[in-house]
Amino acid sequence: VQLQAFGGGLVQAGGSLRLSCAASASGFSSYTMGWFRQAPGKEREFVAAISWSNGRTDYSDSVKDRFTISRDSAKNTVYLQMNSLKPEDTAIYYCAADPRIAPAQGPSAYWAYWGRGTQVTVSS
Repeated sequence: VQLQAFGGGLVQAGGSLRLSCAASASGFSSYTMGWFRQAPGKEREFVAAISWSNGRTDYSDSVKDRFTISRDSAKNTVYLQMNSLKPEDTAIYYCAADPRIAPAQGPSAYWAYWGRGTQVTVSS
């Protein structure tokens, strides 16, 4: 399984970005896909997750109501729509996948597959 995240960039506070994570392998029907981020000097933190099979989602409190995770099965791609961005959202964003966990387990679970990150910078 190979994951490729892209779509990061520089945006002003209050703006929006959409990140994409393309998965190279097929057979994702049982997987949960997730987004994480890591800011300079901080630990990596969970952002959002979605079940590929039933679409159930989970979000961290810091992004709930601003970010939306979704998936496109035909394109084997997961998206993270980020609205009302804040400077504290600045981080490298990573996508991850695992066939064994549910979205609600995302923050604490061990994720098997990781993609390279994409930088998101929000200026004030």
